[in-house]
Amino acid sequence: MSEDSAPESARPAAGTGDRRDDPPRGKNKEDTKRAAVDEDAAEPKKDVETPGTEAPRTDAEVHDGPVSEKDALLSLAEGYGRDDAERSEALRAGAIADEIARRLSADASGTRIGTLALFNADVSFGGGFHAGGARAGGPRPGGVSVLAMDAADIADHTELFVVPEAYGEALDALCERRVLVLTGAPGSGREAAAVNLLGEALAMDGGGAGCHRLLTPAAVLEVSWDPPVKHSGYLAALDDGSAVVEKFASAFLSGHSHGTAQWAAVVATLRATGCFLVLTGGHDLEVLAGGPGGDQVARHALTPVDPLAVVERRVLGHSGGADASADLHSLLERTGATTALREQPSARNAARLASVIRADADVAAAVAQLRDPSEQVRAWFNQYGAPDAVAFALAAAVLEECGYLTVADAAMKLRAALSEPEPAPPDVRFGDRLGHEQQWIRLDLPAAGGFGAPRVRFRNALLGQVILAYAWNLLDGRRDAVLDWLRQLLSHRDLDVRARAAVAAGVLALADPHHAVHRFLTTWAGSTSWPLRQAAATALSVAGSRPETAEAVWEVLHQWARGDASAYQRRLAGTAANAVGGLLGRTAPGRAVAVLRSALDREDDWGTLPSVAWGGVHLIHQGQTSAVLDAYLEWSEPQDLSPMVVKSLSAFVFAVSQPYEEPVLDVGGSGHARVPGVPVLLTELPRHRERLAELWARALARRPVQDAALDALHKWIDDFAVKSSGSLDAVEALLLSVSRRPGRHRERLTWWLDKWARDRERPSAGAARLLRTLDRSRSR
Repeated sequence: MSEDSAPESARPAAGTGDRRDDPPRGKNKEDTKRAAVDEDAAEPKKDVETPGTEAPRTDAEVHDGPVSEKDALLSLAEGYGRDDAERSEALRAGAIADEIARRLSADASGTRIGTLALFNADVSFGGGFHAGGARAGGPRPGGVSVLAMDAADIADHTELFVVPEAYGEALDALCERRVLVLTGAPGSGREAAAVNLLGEALAMDGGGAGCHRLLTPAAVLEVSWDPPVKHSGYLAALDDGSAVVEKFASAFLSGHSHGTAQWAAVVATLRATGCFLVLTGGHDLEVLAGGPGGDQVARHALTPVDPLAVVERRVLGHSGGADASADLHSLLERTGATTALREQPSARNAARLASVIRADADVAAAVAQLRDPSEQVRAWFNQYGAPDAVAFALAAAVLEECGYLTVADAAMKLRAALSEPEPAPPDVRFGDRLGHEQQWIRLDLPAAGGFGAPRVRFRNALLGQVILAYAWNLLDGRRDAVLDWLRQLLSHRDLDVRARAAVAAGVLALADPHHAVHRFLTTWAGSTSWPLRQAAATALSVAGSRPETAEAVWEVLHQWARGDASAYQRRLAGTAANAVGGLLGRTAPGRAVAVLRSALDREDDWGTLPSVAWGGVHLIHQGQTSAVLDAYLEWSEPQDLSPMVVKSLSAFVFAVSQPYEEPVLDVGGSGHARVPGVPVLLTELPRHRERLAELWARALARRPVQDAALDALHKWIDDFAVKSSGSLDAVEALLLSVSRRPGRHRERLTWWLDKWARDRERPSAGAARLLRTLDRSRSR
């Protein structure tokens, strides 16, 4: 059959009839594109912006969508508005958003993220436990510079002490130098280690008068200082960031001779009086002790002990049997205590849990308090407010799972926004402080022999989200800086950074979606920048993932979808269509297709067609095939040449043309495996054959959709069916169903199958087989 002999007349019939002539194509695809451009050039784009939106970008960056019918249909054929990078970004952002929503939904701790009540509960512990004795930072009697540790306090530190690694080396160094700088993270057991070291050093020196806390540690640096109690051990706590640490800076970091002389005098005094001194602290003290003046003192970095070993020792003592140990570990696993101590592996927390177990109290309740991320975050922000610490915590919260250098670079940008301008780049070393200020973060190195940067991860899956919520809701003076910084990350070259920043914006919106919509989401959604619009769509997906916020988010999406035909409102509608293609649409497919319809049915405005078409594809990939196909059937039911019919069938043809891509969200429950590189509607054809047959029949009979539908069918037969077992058989059943419908469907299919089968450059064996099947069915 020649091309000139293609059917030329249409016969009206009931059902899916032919309402428009079927002339031969005659022109190739490029001719058709050129004709469309020549006959009806694209309408000029208008940048109707709301206050605060950025200036229009270059043509390559602006994706307002075409306005005319011809441009809209041409854009679908070319994949307008979604190049490979944009598709990858949408998929990646969707995957991260889905994981965040899963974490928030699981929420085993009972935390309610994003609400101010989250940080107002009365919790007695969680960010860190304090076991035994008064602390050096607590109140002291007036005029008293030292405080003797009583027998109960010393016993609490010594009787069930778990000896850390290299403890013997620290003891030898103390005995030799008389002054030991013992450093470790807060809660690491550094005070208990100090008390044990002092006790043993005194015993080895012939006994002594016990241990004393130095309430005014800086006094030891004075020329006239003399230990108040001879033959005693002295403990001084120099917490990071305290004024006491700053007073020691001159002794450690000043000129070599001055620092050495100061500490030489202290050591001589201690030796003459039979005393020992242990200075405990964290990162700041460790850095100071490395200065010139530190030559005269011993230094030791405390190796953390296994918190489970601390619990076992404090519960079972020194003589616990194998059965008792097994019962204890079973209790720890059953109550979640093992997981809690893995997330917060400090000796302090282990000691507090051990006291709960010994008292036969509610261990599960204690564990729940310990794991509560809201309490950890509140306690941390109360202790650390400097830009360095806050910037890295927020950067890690946004970019968790990214490499350390990526997180550190982002943290430096935020730090600059939170600090006064500096004349030179600051010497900031986030990694050195992670074990002290950021104990909730770990750096996971590549597997043995592997290559790659260490990955930044929180020990508790919800911590990142709670940190963001806390900073956004309670750090009022820093909200603008955080939002500006997050906006900068959305233009980062790394796709993963942009995707995670978009998800972080959604976490911010969880607290108050109404505020977020008016504060930044509407501006992003109406932007001329596609990455910003994608960010707004992703953020709304996260913000609407909780039952308490879902209704507010859906109202916004419906409002955006129903806007007028201006370029700005068109972009809002497109963003709404993009948003419902994610996890929002998976949980409420009916509402999702309603948004798509509103976005599509906009009188003579065709500019939202690409976004709606992609929204339908994403919903199908989310496992909502039935809802999407039913919508396309309903919207195209008139089967005339009205805009809504052409738009609906065009969106359908676009959906059957889009291959399944990885990575995509594993929605589960579909019962059918997806084949990468093959359209989902082809692999699911047997499940939806009647719906698909009707839509295929409508699309193949309708210009201007017909050309795209024929191209899609040709690809199904020659390109996709060979990649998926049994697909050609399913296409055969589909075409038989289409051919039996009233009208010219059989004639049309026969003509095109014959053309493809006889193609000189690329004859189609699949088309030849299908043609034989149609011929056999005619004779029956």
